[in-house]
Amino acid sequence: MGSPSGLVFIHLLADKGLQPLGAQFVLGTGSAAALGALLTSEPGKSLIEQIQAAQCACLLSQDDAASLPVDIAELTQQVGFECLNGETLCRVDGPGAPAFAPAAKWVDGLWYLTPPAKPRNAQAASKVMALKLVQLVSADADTCEIEDVFRQDPTLSYHRLRLVNSLAFGASRRISSFSQAILMLGRQQLKRWLNLILFAAGADDPRAPMLLGHVVVRARMMELLTQETGSDKAQQELAFMAGMFSMLGVLFGQPLEEVFKPLQLDETLQAAVLAHQGPIGQMLQVVESAQARDEGAVSEWLVRNGVSADVFNRLMLTSVQWMLGMRQEGSDD
Repeated sequence: MGSPSGLVFIHLLADKGLQPLGAQFVLGTGSAAALGALLTSEPGKSLIEQIQAAQCACLLSQDDAASLPVDIAELTQQVGFECLNGETLCRVDGPGAPAFAPAAKWVDGLWYLTPPAKPRNAQAASKVMALKLVQLVSADADTCEIEDVFRQDPTLSYHRLRLVNSLAFGASRRISSFSQAILMLGRQQLKRWLNLILFAAGADDPRAPMLLGHVVVRARMMELLTQETGSDKAQQELAFMAGMFSMLGVLFGQPLEEVFKPLQLDETLQAAVLAHQGPIGQMLQVVESAQARDEGAVSEWLVRNGVSADVFNRLMLTSVQWMLGMRQEGSDD
């Protein structure tokens, strides 16, 4: 089987506020036409409009921009793409909040994947509480037992209700209590949002916005790919959770095995996250490869699973749009 051409990766960059508001479109081999198709198809146009409505910039490197045929280059300009250069983009791989040069608008690099600074007592306590909540929900604990934990941490409770309201229901249906959230969401969805809270609650952690953006795109991409390959709802939810759990080690600055110890996780989920075993584990590996822009690894998986590059590009765009929509809803309070 041949390798599919036309992969377009979307790489998140942080702006000066360290928010994931730069979407760099990175072209794979022979991908100029694929970018054109993405920009002119109705789903692609709609998604890019939604991305830009969320105040996210669509970006191209100088090399990728220079490689485009005239018609596609003109199309990117019409859509509003910006071109990155050595002055507007800086790279930081070390720990801590990046320092920007005067002309820099975007920061790339591994800075947000480095170990966290030692948290303050209150911040550490909130993360411990959130992990305890995940454990209780996974163990199907009584609602009153879960609600008791929430009452011990008002900050966590606030973030929790805000995120559930914004993601689950939008402006038309608001929830005001944890018991109502359980009733409206159900346990599986509740577990999903609790994991998002783990990444969203680090107000004093400069890595938090980029970590949240990165992990949400990964989890959503896992879910959409599982759906695309014909798996049922249970497998789609397992895929989402695998994407989410895969970055808990980065969040806490600990080996994943240590983070998982207090949690009663499904064995299939643990094997997928810790060892990339099974279909979910292999999918996690390919989504990680996509976020690292590893064209060969992604192409091999697509061919093996009968997924076209065009579909993959659209799902990645959809995942970025979903993350930005989540951020936008969450900031509208």
